[in-house]
Amino acid sequence: MINNFSRCLLAAIFITFSSYSHAASKPNIIIIVADDLGYADLGIHGCKDIHTPHIDSIAKNGVRCTSGYVSGPYCSPTRAGLLTGRYQQRFGHEFNPGPAGNNSPSFGLSLDETTLPQLLKNAGYKTGMVGKWHLGSTEKFNPINRGFDEYFGFLGGANSYTDGKTIVSNIVRGTKTVEEKEYLTDAFAREAVAYVDKQKKDPFFLYLAFNAVHTPLQASPKHDIDIDKIPNPNRRTYASMLFAMDDAIGKLLLKLDKENLTENTLIFFISDNGGPEGVNFSDNGPLKGV
Repeated sequence: MINNFSRCLLAAIFITFSSYSHAASKPNIIIIVADDLGYADLGIHGCKDIHTPHIDSIAKNGVRCTSGYVSGPYCSPTRAGLLTGRYQQRFGHEFNPGPAGNNSPSFGLSLDETTLPQLLKNAGYKTGMVGKWHLGSTEKFNPINRGFDEYFGFLGGANSYTDGKTIVSNIVRGTKTVEEKEYLTDAFAREAVAYVDKQKKDPFFLYLAFNAVHTPLQASPKHDIDIDKIPNPNRRTYASMLFAMDDAIGKLLLKLDKENLTENTLIFFISDNGGPEGVNFSDNGPLKGV
């Protein structure tokens, strides 16, 4: 059986493919995942102290699946369900592998499972991923070996965002470790835009998995928040991180517009689970979250 979000995703793709059956090209597909985002922290959901115009624009110009819940309350299981279209319990992936930084060589998305990028690759798509993987850190579990042509990000469950001066650790391109000094959310925006630029002439699938707004709480150096607007310093840091992610998404949307790809691109935005309010100072509003 497939989980609720995957059912919605597959239905949207099927309907779109049907409408494009006589067209010259297949639609591009972009899935954007936020990490530990509170339900009530988006303008579209009534948030007053944090502005998210670019994320809101996706909702306002598209369809809101207000009853489309992810099938897992944790980071890794949600990703396992998303990329397989199956309930995680059916293949033993219902929990995180211990602490977020755990990179146990035995942990990873079961190699018996077929992934969404594998299916899309077989359908003629270029497949790329940018961001947090959290489905196995050894080579056999690497995104490159699970259906993605290209990958830039980190393999674990959490990572430093850095201050723009020191090197961000644990960042890989493909299977090789690379140095990164840019604030990580900005780096993910850069890589996502570059991927679209590279693949703009072919149908592509981009999985953009931010680690924002997951801990550690590290404010963006480009997004200072007025203390008068958000007095709580922790909430203020969280807001800076969310502003940075919204801006990153805005850069991707702008790139699609510039390349005249918007009308031929399916864009999905979800959070992997509710916000852990006492940890990252998110707000789930009427929902319980995690």
